[in-house]
This record gives sequence, C-alpha cells and structure tokens, in this order.
Amino acid sequence: METENITRVSEFLLGLSEEPGLQPLIFGPFLSMYLVTVLGNLLLILAVSSDPHLHTPMYFFLSHLSFVDICFTSTTIPKMLVNSQTESKIVTYEGCFTQMYFFTLFGVLDDCLLSVMTYDRFVTICHPLYYTVIMHPQLCGLLVLVSCIMSVLISLLHSLLVLRLSFCTDLEIPHFFCELNRMVLLACSDTFVNNLVMYFLVVLLTVGTLAGIVYSYFNIVSSICAMLSAQGKYKAFSTCLSHLSVVSLFFLTSLGVYLSSSMTHSS
Repeated sequence: METENITRVSEFLLGLSEEPGLQPLIFGPFLSMYLVTVLGNLLLILAVSSDPHLHTPMYFFLSHLSFVDICFTSTTIPKMLVNSQTESKIVTYEGCFTQMYFFTLFGVLDDCLLSVMTYDRFVTICHPLYYTVIMHPQLCGLLVLVSCIMSVLISLLHSLLVLRLSFCTDLEIPHFFCELNRMVLLACSDTFVNNLVMYFLVVLLTVGTLAGIVYSYFNIVSSICAMLSAQGKYKAFSTCLSHLSVVSLFFLTSLGVYLSSSMTHSS
C-alpha cells in the first residue's frame, strides 16, 4: 500500500460538524463542565495554599492532582469547543501530536498521583504514630517529582514511536481528541513495536496501581476494623472515602473512553 507522511489529520469526531442544530446542545454542557472543573480545582489549590492548616501531605498531593486535572481537561475540551463552533474537523499533524503527547503525560501523571495518595492514606491509617516521620516534606516532594519524571518519559517514548510511523491519506479519527491508540490504528506501517510498548505499559500501570490500591485498602480496612472507638472508625473511613471516589471516577472514566473507542473502531 502506498503511504505518505501525514500533513493534516481529521480530528476525533462526535458528529458535531454535520449537525449544526446540535451545536448549542453540545457546546453549553461541555463548556459548563469544563468551567466547573477548572474553577473548582483552582479554588481547591487556592484554599490549600492560603490555609496553613491544610499544609499536610494529603492536601499537598491533592493540590497537585487538581492542577494535573486542569491540565488534563485543557488538552482536549477547549479545542473541541472551538471546533464545534467553527464546524472545523481538521487539526494539523503537529497539533494532533502535541495533544496526544500531553494527554498521555497528564493521564499517566494522574495515575501516579492517585497511587501516591493511596500510599499516604495507608501510612495515615496503618502507621499513625510514624506518619509525620515517614511522610516528611522531602519525601512528598520526591514522590511528586518521580511521578512527573515517569510521566514525561512514558509519554515521550510513545510519542517517539508514533513519529516513526507512516500514515495513509484517509485519516478520519472517530473521536473528539487525538488519542494514542487511535493514532496507532491509523498507521499504514508496521505498528508491532508501538502496540507491544503501549499494551505493556498500560497493563503495568493499571495492574500496578490497582494492586497497590487493593493491598493498601485491605490493610486499611483491617486496621479500621481493629479499632475500638466508633468515632475513630468513622473518621478513618471518611478520610479514605474521597480518595476512593476519585480513584473510581478516574478508572471508570478511562475504561468508558477506551470501550467506546473500541466499539466505534469495530463498527
């Protein structure tokens, strides 16, 4: 099959450009959700930075997670909102590649920070007397730094592997953002190495994170059940509930995106 280097690609599609009557129905809710996400996370970051009582490891990690969430949503939603109004389905190769890189970077960083927060909850409940000794500021900063370095390296590896691919001329991507898996599926050249690295890292990160979360919360629940005070049990459960909610939302949303992408590709 004759191939050529890609110069322009179609954006991931929601069918917005072909149904002008749907523009207000899509633009309004997505804009509202994006503004709520950004403003809510900014307020949380401001509250943590301005209140000395919140200068603890848990809120330190939470403020970083909020910043990453702002960046994560900002890599896809603003471009989708602009395209829905201009009825444009075209994004340059450079723009698509940049979006794919940052989407992967912030997605992996989200995953790493959730793992770090699980460890923080584990130390809080299971080793409360040693919490301040273990979770000192230097370790917290190091955990965030290592998470950032891992995310940059993983995203850079995927991006470099995509750069070596050749693409056909028919490049319609059935989604509203440039995502790694969809880019690889569009390639006309051999993608064995890309798929091998991609699925290996996905399994490693997902299984590693979930295994760490399950192990940590198994020990957390065991420690809580051993408490004699009902008030202590309630306080311990309440500190973990918000983290469990964020973890569930992150993984269920990621699963939904990939399942919808797979079903669209199969159809």
